[in-house]
This record gives sequence, structure tokens and C-alpha cells, in this order.
Amino acid sequence: MSVLINFKICDNAKECSGIEVCPTGALSWDEIKKTIVIDNTKCISCGKCVGPCPVQAIRVAKTDEEYQRIRREFDDDPRKISALFVDRYGASAISENCFVSEEKFDFEVLESDKLVAVEFFNDDSIQCLRYSIPIKELFAGIDIKYRRFQAKDDALMKKYTVKALPSLLFFKKGKLLGKIEGYFYQKDKAKLQKQIKMILK
Repeated sequence: MSVLINFKICDNAKECSGIEVCPTGALSWDEIKKTIVIDNTKCISCGKCVGPCPVQAIRVAKTDEEYQRIRREFDDDPRKISALFVDRYGASAISENCFVSEEKFDFEVLESDKLVAVEFFNDDSIQCLRYSIPIKELFAGIDIKYRRFQAKDDALMKKYTVKALPSLLFFKKGKLLGKIEGYFYQKDKAKLQKQIKMILK
């Protein structure tokens, strides 16, 4: 019965939500070392620490075999802490520079001479970093302007008949070229990129 932390993507903060919910103190903060510490003699494999972690850096193993499998998965993980600060499709936004308000939608999107991709989203549609696709990867090799619009059952959703969030809408000189609705996991990146190319061809 063991808890493991993937420190490659963990921000290692004192305010760790896993520490907060752990009923036995198996997870705690070391003031001297300034790090999260694990005492697996206290872990009861309740799993309460797993859900609250926004990037799923915490896992719980109930057997030695499961522990080794998770350990290998963490060792092979190519990500690093900087991955936490990358804007991703369907995930919490990092940069506020790409946000567009309804009042500025016409100016930022419809009146732009560039190809524009607008991600319609709301807080309920936000997915975890572990599964989401980096925007830079999604639009690699495409000269495109990217914006995010927080949709709350408003006029723009009705105007463009957006039925699922998150959604990607593509505009060129005020014209809607097409849209892709719903969430895509990292494993679906090629599929999503293919759909984007179909719209932009």
C-alpha cells in the first residue's frame, strides 16, 4: 500500500491538495527540505489524495506489482514541470493574453485579416493537463491567430450553434470556415489535426 508522486509535473507546493485531504499524514510538507514527503508506513491506500491533484501527479498502488508499474510509468514520463505552464486545448488557460471578450469578438476575430481559431470553453469543460493537447502542437506549421472565449450559454454560442464545449471555431475575414466540437485527448491529437486540415484546406 503506497502513494507515489510524479515530481516531474508536481509543483511541489506546500499547499498540495493531496496533503490537505490525506487522513493519516502519509503525505506531509517538510519545512526544512521545502518539499512534499511521503511516509508509506501511514498510507492506507484510500486514494483520497488522487482526485484533488489537478495534474494527476499523485497515484496510489495497492500491490507491489502496481507500484512497480506506476514507478516505471513515472520514470518514462517525458514531461517536466514547465509543461504545467503550457496552454492546452480543453484545459485551464495559463496566459490571459489569448482571451477575447464578447465585446471585442468582432474586432479580434471577425475583422482580423488572419486566419483565427477561437476555442469556446467554460469552467465545466476544463480537462486535466495529463490528457490535454498543447496548443503549439495542435497548430504546428499553421499561420494562425488563437483566441479563447468563455462561453456561458450566450448569444455567440447560439449564433454559431455551438452545442458542445470545448469547441474550436475557425474564421477567415469574418467568415466561419468550420468548427470542431467536443474534447480530444492527447492520444487523439492526430485525429484532431486531420479535422483541422480538412476545414482549412
